[in-house]
Amino acid sequence: MTKAEVAGVVVSHLDKIFLGGSWVGGQGGRQAILSPSTGRPIAEVSLPSATQATAAVGTAHEHGLRYWARTSVADRVAFVRRMCELLEARLPELGRLWAAEAGMAVRYSRTLHKFGAAGAWSASLAVAEEALADQWHKGPMGDVLVRREPVGVVVGVMAYNGPLVTLATKIIPALLAGCPVVVKAAPESQLVLRIVAECAEEAALPPGTLSILCGDAELGRVMTADERVDLVSLTGGQRAAQDIISATAPRFARTHLELGGKSAALILPDADLDHALRSLTPGATSGTGQVCALLTRILVPQSRYDETVEALRAAWSRLIVGDPLDPETHLGPLANAAAYDRTERFLAQAIDEGGEVLVGGRRPPGLDAGWYFEPTIVGNVRRDSYLARNEVFGPITAVMTYDDLDDGIALANDTTYGLAASVYTRDRAAGLECASRIVTGSVGVNAFGPDVTAPWGGRKGSGWGREGGAEGIHEFTELKQIVLGPGLDDQGAAR
Repeated sequence: MTKAEVAGVVVSHLDKIFLGGSWVGGQGGRQAILSPSTGRPIAEVSLPSATQATAAVGTAHEHGLRYWARTSVADRVAFVRRMCELLEARLPELGRLWAAEAGMAVRYSRTLHKFGAAGAWSASLAVAEEALADQWHKGPMGDVLVRREPVGVVVGVMAYNGPLVTLATKIIPALLAGCPVVVKAAPESQLVLRIVAECAEEAALPPGTLSILCGDAELGRVMTADERVDLVSLTGGQRAAQDIISATAPRFARTHLELGGKSAALILPDADLDHALRSLTPGATSGTGQVCALLTRILVPQSRYDETVEALRAAWSRLIVGDPLDPETHLGPLANAAAYDRTERFLAQAIDEGGEVLVGGRRPPGLDAGWYFEPTIVGNVRRDSYLARNEVFGPITAVMTYDDLDDGIALANDTTYGLAASVYTRDRAAGLECASRIVTGSVGVNAFGPDVTAPWGGRKGSGWGREGGAEGIHEFTELKQIVLGPGLDDQGAAR
């Protein structure tokens, strides 16, 4: 089968993979794509083989470095802008396919793709030429030219929970920097990434510039261990990051890691709960809990615990769980059976450790097929409990209490993660002070972030490196200084 209609979208090239700018037959077997809503197949695709993964790195090294890395910045911007325009025209289709194969509600994708994906790639395109411009310095030996050069071949490892946003914050900046890229995407992104590949093909990126391979972790291991790969950029989990660090360390290849989180929503004693819940509710539940930056720990003053719990109950009760293709649905199913089983195990352990289910905690009534799970709030969560200290990647939110502000800050920081956080207060100065004391890469004050058009990333166990803005492009460059001594005319020719 070469094409199929899924969720009203015709998807082609089901029997092929996008390697170095061309569609070739997949040699790694077949994969049935299961609907998270029903558990039944909706399409079947060909997979890339390990040999083809190696070939993708090879064409990036041999052709991408020869053509794309030597293309002027202005021309690279023009190519990538065309690709992004094509993607933007197909955002409705991409949202429907994401709902069909990963369970993400189209209501969520509309917002995420408009302000996240399109916002991020537009911001990168706007700053690319300035970010990559040569800089001149005066030195004791003469003029010094400081230039940003492409780091080389990049492998971008992407998760299923936001392929377009990850494309915008990881792959687009790498391309703008002049790096040929091999994308290793998740098995749950097969359909979405085929549309992305079609846009890249129509934009006529030079040979070797971009390959897109969807497959399992073994495919990624083959590529990250390849000595021709100069940088691996991962959005994923800590175990995958450790594997990548081990694979790249012997050759000193660079890594950029955007990992998980256990982000805190710190509610100060003066907070307006009605106002806070406008961003806190989606900030804790979007993507059915499968978002690394979600506010999965809600920290409240002991004196306001009961009031906050009642407000949360009311807000969570208004969330609609159901068909992700229904525009009224807030939360669709989890992406796969493994995510559903993991969520169940987390909840069972939370209860065993004394947690109290305040909202949710089960399969929604009437949704007997697929991998649906109610958005769940657990109270009485101990600070040393498994739920308090580990990322669920499912729709479970912990409510915890603190005594005073110092204790609240300490509780927000009492995690091995450091990706995001929010502070809710009526006092701007207090919010900024709290934000400065929370050890994390992004903090929203009366807001949920991060803003992917500005530099952000993890601290501690949430990784290193930054995405967004000029700094996100810089991640894929190496600085070189060229010292120009005496004996050169104005055009740089030796006298």
